[in-house]
Formats: sequence, structure tokens, C-alpha cells
Amino acid sequence: MTRGSAAEVAFDTDTPAVVLKLDPNVFHHGGLGVIRSLGRAGIDVYGVHEDLLAPAAWSRYLRGRWYWTPDVADSDRIVAGLLQLAERIGRPAVVIPTDDAGAILLNEHATALRPHFRFPESPAGLPRRLAGKYSLYELCVQENAPHVVTALPASVAEAEQFAWSVGFPLVAKLARPWQARRRHTPRSTTIVHTRQELGDLYRQAPPGGLMLQEYIPGGPGQDWYFHGYCNASSVCEPAFTGVKERSYPPHCGLTSFGRAVPNPQLHRQVTDLLTRIGYRGIMDLDLRFDPRDGQYKLLDFNPRIGAQFRVFQNSAGIDVARAAHLDLTGRPIPTGHVAPGRRLLVENYDTLAALGYLRRGELTVGSWLTTLRRVDETAWFARDDLAPFGLMCLRMAWRMVERPFGRREPTRVTPRFRPGRKPRRSERSPVPDGGGGIPVSTTITNMSTERSEEEPAS
Repeated sequence: MTRGSAAEVAFDTDTPAVVLKLDPNVFHHGGLGVIRSLGRAGIDVYGVHEDLLAPAAWSRYLRGRWYWTPDVADSDRIVAGLLQLAERIGRPAVVIPTDDAGAILLNEHATALRPHFRFPESPAGLPRRLAGKYSLYELCVQENAPHVVTALPASVAEAEQFAWSVGFPLVAKLARPWQARRRHTPRSTTIVHTRQELGDLYRQAPPGGLMLQEYIPGGPGQDWYFHGYCNASSVCEPAFTGVKERSYPPHCGLTSFGRAVPNPQLHRQVTDLLTRIGYRGIMDLDLRFDPRDGQYKLLDFNPRIGAQFRVFQNSAGIDVARAAHLDLTGRPIPTGHVAPGRRLLVENYDTLAALGYLRRGELTVGSWLTTLRRVDETAWFARDDLAPFGLMCLRMAWRMVERPFGRREPTRVTPRFRPGRKPRRSERSPVPDGGGGIPVSTTITNMSTERSEEEPAS
């Protein structure tokens, strides 16, 4: 990426953006990536955060913070809270969800929200169908897309029958992972090795909520992801492919270290599927190459921005968050080549992932340290935005201390607005380049129509 390439991009800096996060996970780095990417482009960004010490809430690129931990099952109250936020902002804003619950909510309550927020108009019910693990499998069968053998057992006996047919290990997933979880609900994805583990997992999962899949052994170069943005015509531009080098937990979790790798075959396969189903907006897909038949099997389809999206950008400095803002404000999306090999490291999770790979004999300390020297961008650390990294380190340390006492249920609080660290436009100096950011020239005007920012939401 050239330093001045994005200065020519015509961002609509009069239209703010809202980073919508309903999942109470303070270590979600994708939202911070959106805040920094759009904030460096001169766009006012507002974030939804769990509490006062959420690391992303202290980014210098945030114009405002909406502290809130809603119950994802109470859609009416979430809509009401978003309308309060819209009133606070005072003008229509582009909204970018960072979790499946947010994407589903926007799609299913579009009538109430669209006058105040700008977001893609996907076919009714499509985000829910794509985010659901078993409904995604059914869609793959319908569209003749490569997929793995899958079952939704109604009993432990049916689960054991499926395990007998495909063998151990197998993959267990929560069929609807966006729903609120109880204290002892299992992880969204687990590799199961024995009949005893399968029985215990099934009994912990919500009724009818555990899906089983055949396990495709992973290896170097087999785990892929696809990120892109589809416009109103379901044309995907930009579209990126990459390799998941390490994940946490190993081979079945989120990307902790990944790199951009062009893959024309995978690009054609996914963009063709997106067009057939009429998808619109940002997406994040996980796929695994199956050496038995040479196909890329679709494992997960996240109908929203992916946490690792910053591994990708084209030579015009466009990532999927910027593409969404440009398109939803009626601006053209600049095209450009994608330099292969760009790498993203998620500092906290990759440390944990590396320990798992070391125990498996799939990584050495030397090879791990070598990969750290070839990182282009980190999820948390940025020279121009240090506070989120410091808070992340403190909260990770605290989590290690409190882990023996079990996970606490999130506290439901009334939404409360607080100003962010980003100054009003009339007070700003030019945006610096830092941590992968690029300077963008913007007109210095005071467009604020907000009420007193210290006033709590009603």
C-alpha cells in the first residue's frame, strides 16, 4: 500500500458510522479494527461497548461510546436502544455489525431502523439462515455447494449413531451460536474425540442446539477464509482470500495468525454462491480444503464483518469496512490489486494458540518467533492508538486470575452515552498515519448536532 493512495478516496465524512456489538466479549478485536479503519479515514465512529473498561472503547478514533449489554433475545428493547443512539447522533449513520446477532437484528427489524441507519438490504431471513450452522448446511445442499457431512441429532442415541457412521474425531457446533448462552453452555465449536465427550457435550447444549459434522483433518494451507462486500446487485467487490495459519483453539477456533493469499478457484466458488443467493453486505466465510476430493468445503458463513478483516486491503487502501461505508453513502469503491502475503496477528489469542500447537508438536518456539517478525498489522497494538492494547493486556491478566471462579453472567444495564476520545472536527488536526492507517484529507467543519454528551440516555 502506498502512503498517499487513499487520500484520493472520496469518503463521505459527513455520514458517521456505528459499530454494533451485541456479544458481551471485551476481547473482540474486529470492532476495534473498524473503529480505527474508518476513524483514520476521517469518519466519526460510535461504538457499542460492554462496560467502561472495554479496551476498544478507549480508541482515540471513537467519537462516542454507547455503554450497553442488551439481552440478545429482547429484540424490541435492542431496537429501542438503537433508536436512542440514533437520536443522540442526530443524523443517519452507517451501521456495521460485528456479530451474527446484530446482522440478524438489522435484517429482521429493517423497517424500524432504516430511517435512521444505513445498512444493506439483504433478502428477508437470509442472515439468520446463513448464521445458523444447520440451516447453512441445508442451503449448501440446495445450492449444490461443497459441504461436509452434517447432522442435527434429536437425542444422545442419534448423536452416537452419527459418530459411529463418520468416526471420531468429529466436530460439534452450537446450531444457533448467536443466542445467549448459559453458564455451562459449551463452546460454539468443539472437536470431540470420544463417545463420553460427545454425551457430556450433548447434555450441556440447549435442546436441539447441537449440530455434528464430519471432521476433515487440517494441515498447513488447508484452512481458508473469504472476506468481501456485496453491493445491491450482489456483486462482490472487493473480495479477498487468505489462509488461517493458526487459530485458537487449534484447528477449530478464531484466526490468531493469518495471511492474505490469492486463490482464484476459491474466489470463483464463493462469489458465484453469493450471486446465486442474492447476498448483500459484508461477509466472512471459513472453508477447509478437503484433499480427498480437492474441494473447498464451506464450514461457516458469518453475515457480518469478520474479526480478522484487517488482514486484507487493496492497493487503494480499501478494506471491507471502508467499502461498506463508501457504497452505503453512494460513493464508488476504488479497485486495486491485493498484495499477497499481508499478515495479521491477534496478540492475546496467538499466544494461547501457540501453546496448543506446541503441545501438538505442530510448532516450535523458533518457528513461532519467526512468524512474529513477519507481521504487517496487529489486532491490538497500534503506534497511534495505544490505550486499547494496554487495557487488553490488563483485562487478559485479570481473566487469568478470575478463571478458577467461573465465568460471570453479563450484567444487563440501561444504555448510557459517553463522549469518545476523538475531538470535534473544529478541534482536529490532520489524521496521522499509524498502525497501518493512512492519512485522509477532510474538510474541517463543525457538523455536531448532538445533545450534551455527558447526559445519560433515558
